[in-house]
Amino acid sequence: MTTTSKIFSVESHGRSGINEHWSNKLTNKECAPIDMAIPPEFEGPGGTYSPEDLYALALMNCYFATFKYIAEKSRLIYDSIHGSATLYVEKGQEKSLWMDHVEIKISLSGSTQPDRALAILEKTKSQCMIINSVKTAVSFEFHVES
Repeated sequence: MTTTSKIFSVESHGRSGINEHWSNKLTNKECAPIDMAIPPEFEGPGGTYSPEDLYALALMNCYFATFKYIAEKSRLIYDSIHGSATLYVEKGQEKSLWMDHVEIKISLSGSTQPDRALAILEKTKSQCMIINSVKTAVSFEFHVES
């Protein structure tokens, strides 16, 4: 590991059984734990976050964080940003499930420079480290309102 490496550490704890929830937390950070369960689509109880939900959230929130950083450094002014992500899980060639693709929709409002805002939204796609690290296809739809 180089001196520029960043370390992010998490922990999980749960009981035996497909219908039992489990808990996740950040190691050595004071944050609320996240309750997790297997979703009903995979014979679990659902009712809380699933690994699939967190996967979609990780992709969308990496995009959000990267956009906010680039917009701030570019001095782009806007009122708000809203996003939604839809994850599609499919059976692969060998009948194993995999995260086939994610559709991310981003709406930006209150920008006095909508063309510049759209250019920064587009630029952000190639700068997000989590999106750049996965095999899952990711598509984007952008809406910018002044």
